[in-house]
Amino acid sequence: MIWDVHAHLHGVEGRTPEERMANIVRFMDRMGVDRVCISMGFPHVMDPSPEQLKAQNDYAMRAIAHHHDRAFGFVYCSGKHPTESVREIERCVKNGPMVGVKLWVAQLARDRRLDAIITAATALKAPILQHTWFKATGNHPGESTPSDLVELARRHPTAKLICGHSGGDWERGFAAIRGTPSIAAEVGGFDPSAGCVEMGVRDLGADRMLYGSDVGGRSFGSQLAKVQAADIPADAKRKILGENLRALLRPILADKGMKP
Repeated sequence: MIWDVHAHLHGVEGRTPEERMANIVRFMDRMGVDRVCISMGFPHVMDPSPEQLKAQNDYAMRAIAHHHDRAFGFVYCSGKHPTESVREIERCVKNGPMVGVKLWVAQLARDRRLDAIITAATALKAPILQHTWFKATGNHPGESTPSDLVELARRHPTAKLICGHSGGDWERGFAAIRGTPSIAAEVGGFDPSAGCVEMGVRDLGADRMLYGSDVGGRSFGSQLAKVQAADIPADAKRKILGENLRALLRPILADKGMKP
């Protein structure tokens, strides 16, 4: 069972959300991926207006509309527009088909303007995937590091937070979140590196690790190889490749009457 927590329509061939999703499913079939979590539309908008947030989420919901057996949706939100983002959570998660929240680079995760978004998501049992990175050249002004996510987690200890990309510089990322057990580490979207998943399992435990690809910015194959080629026990691989994400989503899927 392979469940991918991090996938996008951007970077995938197709003129429409439906065509792009059909191509993603074709690649999933080729690589043995059972489920993906889709967020954002195309092209990507780094600092979206409320109108752009709605349009991005509409694209994603169109994409998954005919693939509910293969794809989940994460609603795109922005800390710069907390009121409108909460409305999008209500529209797309509470009253729609989506099951999680995606935050990108518009606002730092430590900023208190995100509190309303996290509170709304947590009330619905929706996990929150926050992009994080430690960039040698410097982050974008609103681009979070794992340390920013730790500060958010301290204010929201019951939130289901996912450290997207494990901060890119995964050694620093694992170290930053090690003492915050409510944060799971997602290991997709950066170059495959020997020892990455092994270090995550050693430092965080296999239960806190999630597979993600960041398709279509990356390929399924290159990202799956991080886990499948890791020198870790088979049960740890099963947890990272799918069991942990399934467990994370099980409460909201049950509430929405969706099969896990």
